[in-house]
Formats: sequence, structure tokens, C-alpha cells
Amino acid sequence: MITSDAIVWNAPNDPHPARAASQRSYSAVAKGDLAEWLTVYAEDAVLEDPVGPSMFDPEGAGHHGHAGISAFWEKAIAPIGTFEFQIDDSFANPGSNTCANIGRIKTSFPDGSHTTTDLIMVYVVDDEGRVKSMKAFWEPERTMASFTSA
Repeated sequence: MITSDAIVWNAPNDPHPARAASQRSYSAVAKGDLAEWLTVYAEDAVLEDPVGPSMFDPEGAGHHGHAGISAFWEKAIAPIGTFEFQIDDSFANPGSNTCANIGRIKTSFPDGSHTTTDLIMVYVVDDEGRVKSMKAFWEPERTMASFTSA
């Protein structure tokens, strides 16, 4: 499922549907392909990244449907030059529709500056394997404290 050199997967890698969807999501983000990313998400999906109020979601209500997820992309993903994902563990019980991935994401800006975000991402998929809920648990202040200028 991993289709990008920008993803280091140090976790279990069985064909669990939620785990596979998370890998497809990371690959699309690493490629900068919004259209591909939207195919990973159900039409009525809710994305919370990070969970709670943030600079991307002041109300903390999440981004709903493809329109909301696309708006999140424009705010949080489009301005980034490159993404590097490192997933160190993934938990997904057989027969469930959920996985939780633990890892870090290095985001590099076009000017060469970068941040690193340590996080837990929880994916819930529908019967077709499309993400219906994604919750990313991370702290913006900790990420900003990692900021390194070019």
C-alpha cells in the first residue's frame, strides 16, 4: 500500500482495511495529490487534525465531508513543501474497522525550515475501506517548539 519514499513504516503491515487506508492517505499527502487523497475519504467523513480547537479549526468541530476536508488541505497541507512520515507502531484488531498509528511527521516548508510533529492518528473506515473518521492527536505548541529555520 505504501507508494511513497516519504513514508517509513516500522509497524505491523498486514492488510487491515483501516491500516491500508491510512497508508493510502499518507501516500497521497506525500505526493501532494488532493484528488487522490479525497478518494481515501468517504463523502461524509469527518477529519479532526488536531483534535480540538486549533489554528486549522478554531471551533474544534472537525472538517466535514469532501468540501471541509478540501478546505483543510488548502490551509494545512498545500503550503508545505514536503512531508516525511515515520510510523513506529500501528494497532488494529482483526475484524475491526479502526486502527491507531503512532509516529511523527516532519513538515518542510518551501524555504527549507521545518517542524516535527509527534502524534497518534486514529482511522475508522466504512465497509468499502474509505475513511469515515480520522482523529489526529498532537499538540500544536509542541510542534511549533520544534521549528527549525533554514
